[in-house]
Amino acid sequence: MSLFRKIFGLKDTPEDHIQSEERGKYMPEIKLPIDEQFTINFKANGGKFLYCENIHDVNTNLNNILKENNWEDDNVLIFDERLNQMFKDYKFKTSKKVSESTYFLSTCEYLISDDGSLLISSNQIAEKKLKELPANFIIYATTSQFVQNIGEGLRGIKGKNKDKIPTNITTIKHFKAIEDKDFLTYGSSSKNLYLLLLEDL
Repeated sequence: MSLFRKIFGLKDTPEDHIQSEERGKYMPEIKLPIDEQFTINFKANGGKFLYCENIHDVNTNLNNILKENNWEDDNVLIFDERLNQMFKDYKFKTSKKVSESTYFLSTCEYLISDDGSLLISSNQIAEKKLKELPANFIIYATTSQFVQNIGEGLRGIKGKNKDKIPTNITTIKHFKAIEDKDFLTYGSSSKNLYLLLLEDL
């Protein structure tokens, strides 16, 4: 993945580079890889991105998030039992009541590259509306969940859930307080969001 090669100093192969002087000025722009496109858009939306090469990195970064925000002894809202199993060593103080929870730990369906949003459904948030959930999110995802656009993500959800398609499908796109609300952001629910992204490709 080209972005991660740049971040971690891995060498690109010669075919990864197209010299700008070799391209005519009327040629279409080179399209960024979906991982790089997602990262740029996600950060522009205000998200906090933590790349993890392995599960050890996931645990280290999760520990750092909890310490940085003093959430170690706070209640966490978790709907996905797989996450309880995955992070069982943390002995989270879980609560099924949103009002008693400081943060929400979840997965997502897909990572949408063209706008840097996260596609979620009732598999993650049950039948809750985004505004009903805690203001702080920690999302665990993998690099195999990148898709170019929402349409591709919706097709993926349909393909994975042939027996029963989940309901309450929505995207989370705003990860910082929106001071200047305009008609484009009206009704959106802004979340303080950390993304733990595990490399699995």
